[in-house]
Amino acid sequence: MRRILIAGSPGAGKSTLAREVARRLDLPLIHLDRHYWRAGWVPSDDASGRATVADLAARPAWVMDGNYGGTLDLRLPHADLLVLCDLPRQLCLFRVLRRRWAYRAAGRADLPPGCPERVDLQFLRYVWRYPRQSRPWLLRGVRTWAPELPVVRLRTRAEVRCWLAALSHP
Repeated sequence: MRRILIAGSPGAGKSTLAREVARRLDLPLIHLDRHYWRAGWVPSDDASGRATVADLAARPAWVMDGNYGGTLDLRLPHADLLVLCDLPRQLCLFRVLRRRWAYRAAGRADLPPGCPERVDLQFLRYVWRYPRQSRPWLLRGVRTWAPELPVVRLRTRAEVRCWLAALSHP
């Protein structure tokens, strides 16, 4: 495994898991948020954003975290493995709120400078609706663009720990 894509709801632990997988496998780490957003939460324009993601996905090795459904067609065909962090939505909501509190005064390493942690009603709705709206989109994307791609679906914190432990002992 040289290219591992980690996706899932906000608050599911994608960035934390990606950091740990990259460390254990000695692979480059790519947080898509750092490439998509500009200071002040200004998004990249579609053309340059897709070009950036295409360039990142074509690299020979990476652990990449982020959703960005509009670029699944660029990322999934390059991936060797998709890890879907599929933890309960209540836990994800709790983690999003806890993270907002924890990073209220300092920026997160997986976000670009000038993008402080934020939570609003629209974001909370996205987290709540992820299982019914975004997860099916992701799984359709796998069937469409990478039907042979192995998918590891982690539904509990215990499953995450077990999968990481197995990753460490080939």
